[in-house]
Amino acid sequence: MKRVEYPVPLQTLVRELKRLPGVGPRSADRMALWLLGHRDAHPAELASAISSACEAVRPCARCGFFSIEEICALCSDPARQDDLLCVVEEATDILPLERTGVFRGRYHALGGRLSPLDGVGPGDLRIEALLERVKSEPLQEIILALGCDVEGEATSNYLAGLLEPSGVRLTRLAQGIPAGSGLEHTDEVTLGRALAGRLSV
Repeated sequence: MKRVEYPVPLQTLVRELKRLPGVGPRSADRMALWLLGHRDAHPAELASAISSACEAVRPCARCGFFSIEEICALCSDPARQDDLLCVVEEATDILPLERTGVFRGRYHALGGRLSPLDGVGPGDLRIEALLERVKSEPLQEIILALGCDVEGEATSNYLAGLLEPSGVRLTRLAQGIPAGSGLEHTDEVTLGRALAGRLSV
């Protein structure tokens, strides 16, 4: 007995949806069927939005954030501090920092982090562009806002070694106890960093 399959166009749609991060075979099936059969799906509009975004949005030539111009709105804003630079791993790390309303300096997205096991070395990141900015911009402080895992720590240490001769003050994000959390739920490493980075009251 011949096995029944979806029509080829639907199989192709499912295959492409499975390529999205976090989407498995069953989720891809459900999404594809919803797009084809639900009255609120609007698949043509979705396809158009994806196509338009892919054509119009590009990395900012200066900081790496998303932009439709060569230079993004953050880099074009004259009200921001030119002497303060926050270095992040990915462009997606910029918005959470912006939403705090605390930081008013400039950004630099590396485009990843050092990970020799994954074949990611210094030449794969926007480190040369960072060093050029350090030479050409009036920086007083560089904040290394990278992850706290092994790769993030390795990247921070590597950058610190490269940037130290510049004479620019290097800082890192404070690490400690999350707001609303108690000591009994805090691991030893986090608690140790919270103690080391304690503030005056």
